[in-house]
Amino acid sequence: MARLLFSALVLLMVALSDGAPNKPKKVKCNDKNFPACFRKDLYCPDACPRACAVNCTSCQPVCVPRPKPRKVKCKDKNYKKTCSKQLYCPASCPQTCIADCATCQPVCPSPSYSPPPPVINPSPPATTPSPPPPANSTPSWPPTPSYTPPPATPSPPPDSSEAAGGKRVRCKNKSYPSCYYREHRCPAACPDRCEVDCVTCSPVCDCNRPGAVCQDPRFIGADGITFYFHGKKDRDFCIVSDTNLHINAHFIGRRNENMGRDFTWVQSLGILFGNHQIFVGAKKTASWDNAVDRLELSFDGLPVYLAEGEGAKWQPTSDSESAGITITRSRDTNAVVIEVEGNFQIKAAVVPITAEDSRIHKYGITDEDCFAHLDLGFKFYSLSGEVNGVLGQTYASNYVSRVKMGVDMPVLGGRREFASSGLFSTDCAAARFKGTQLTSANNFQYENLHCASGLDGHRGVVCKR
Repeated sequence: MARLLFSALVLLMVALSDGAPNKPKKVKCNDKNFPACFRKDLYCPDACPRACAVNCTSCQPVCVPRPKPRKVKCKDKNYKKTCSKQLYCPASCPQTCIADCATCQPVCPSPSYSPPPPVINPSPPATTPSPPPPANSTPSWPPTPSYTPPPATPSPPPDSSEAAGGKRVRCKNKSYPSCYYREHRCPAACPDRCEVDCVTCSPVCDCNRPGAVCQDPRFIGADGITFYFHGKKDRDFCIVSDTNLHINAHFIGRRNENMGRDFTWVQSLGILFGNHQIFVGAKKTASWDNAVDRLELSFDGLPVYLAEGEGAKWQPTSDSESAGITITRSRDTNAVVIEVEGNFQIKAAVVPITAEDSRIHKYGITDEDCFAHLDLGFKFYSLSGEVNGVLGQTYASNYVSRVKMGVDMPVLGGRREFASSGLFSTDCAAARFKGTQLTSANNFQYENLHCASGLDGHRGVVCKR
């Protein structure tokens, strides 16, 4: 009898524990590159109360493993040619994202943003006519009425980043009328390198957007998940490869004996599209001066010279196939936007490793070389579902992240898979590039090109077979 009572008690306790709601687990972002989110207490959502991790980019807890993302598509006919493919919701909002037709990327809607209320001018107060004076009274001049100006329409509170005095930026996408051309300032974390996310109507640092490759090097995939790919110093790696676009990155760095790997940064890019190639790189620099331009550029093996000054633009004039290619300075020095119409846009900025960076991360940088490198932001307009590469694979239609969530520095492997024999080679195992057959007058092989900085202090880049 006692045994039966004990068994019944155990069964009752199990039933009660199963029926009780799971207390949501507390999680935190452990990536110091996101100071606004770093170590902030968050809780797992109802869908996965005990199995989630923090997406530091959006500062939101996401289920691990993530639920299957919803497919979305751009419905604006004006973007039919440049954005007709299926898109997948990122991990931060796997079921609620929308398609941003201008960038052809899935984005999470902001629950907090609402358009400002319309400004209504106050109507003047109604005046009550004064009674006429008595007939026998001595007429007197009425007193001069004092003018009271109408109350001024209160101005909206300044943007939270305005105190930092950052660069003024605006949303320039007319598809978002409530945000279009509304002025913002770049946050203190990136005072001159940000743009407005027209969907959330807020400024976002270039290095915190999907498609960013910054620092040592930190990638943000199309799904919004941050990961690191260290590669190897003095080697080239394929970061994007598709049938109409191939991008290799050259890594520089220092050996870290304590960690058994290299500290690495992206020093230059080799970009192939159609029958053209573009080189953009950072010159080796000892002491850094923002006023001195350290950019190197070339187009089809010939140096590109850009006048210093924000807005200075260069376009090739060689043939009709080069139409739609522009290189524009986004700052007076050390920053450009490279765009090929209907294909891609790349923001590239040359930045140094500062003494403070070196002290915090123990890079061991000396006065001989500040390891000037590129901070990059990519946008793609016509990728196929089969795209590959370190960054490119995150845009593929069947992509499933290999990144281990919930760790301080999620690292992506695959160094052999993405290794390339040269900056303009298309021989990495992940290559998809087909390109266009060149004419006999310009017949050369990308694989045979070797590009290096100009010698004897001359500007530009020299590419040889």
